[in-house]
Amino acid sequence: MTTELQTERHDSTLVMRLNGPATRNALSPQVYAAGIETLNMAEANPDVRAVVLTGAGGHFCGGGDLQRLAHQRVHDLTAQAANLDAFHQWIEALRSFPKPVIAAVEGVAAGGGVSLVLACDLIVAADGARFVMAYSQVGLSCDGGASWHLSRALGRQRALSLLWLGDSQSAQDWQAQGLIHNLVANGQALPQALQLAARLAERAPGVLASMKELVQESEQPLRAQLDAEKTHFIENLRRPEAGQAIDAFLKRRLNGSA
Repeated sequence: MTTELQTERHDSTLVMRLNGPATRNALSPQVYAAGIETLNMAEANPDVRAVVLTGAGGHFCGGGDLQRLAHQRVHDLTAQAANLDAFHQWIEALRSFPKPVIAAVEGVAAGGGVSLVLACDLIVAADGARFVMAYSQVGLSCDGGASWHLSRALGRQRALSLLWLGDSQSAQDWQAQGLIHNLVANGQALPQALQLAARLAERAPGVLASMKELVQESEQPLRAQLDAEKTHFIENLRRPEAGQAIDAFLKRRLNGSA
């Protein structure tokens, strides 16, 4: 059974749920297309302030469909290359999406599922969640930007260790490495991610978009980064949200509550 991407609204947060429990929510071209379409609609809707990505059936995502890979490696490598292009377009869409994207992880995230988690802005994981970079175990190199995200977050040696060995890592391991924003009890990843999304919805959306863009471009030379920060700062200062927030802060400080 092919995994479906289901959506539902929780106030100002849009939840995208991978739903294919029989295959641990294995990835498919249909999911990639639906994911990109959903993000495009969410970006255009001002009432959506954040997106949470999660999985059904007690797991996040088991990665790619190995049966499909086994068939395509013999019969249709061109189709597999096209599938990777589609997956990577979804990864890029998640990274460039101007609103917060939070992964809510229960159970297993493996292979491309880990890449999907890493493409999100923040990760909320349950105690029992496990992350497996299983590519080397099946004779494959990684996809979905895993090498890029891990090397930026962990440095060269730790990234290579995870990718080469493919050992299963616990949510506690990921928290110790600074990859997880919040570690929660089993069954609480989605509720806690929704709470986090609600907190972010209280911030000016233009500010969140600016900060996401600045962080993603932060490997440029310092002078270029400083110029980008100035541009974003002035742009956000012009917005009415800044005036309202500054006035409210000054009033609180005047009243002794800041």
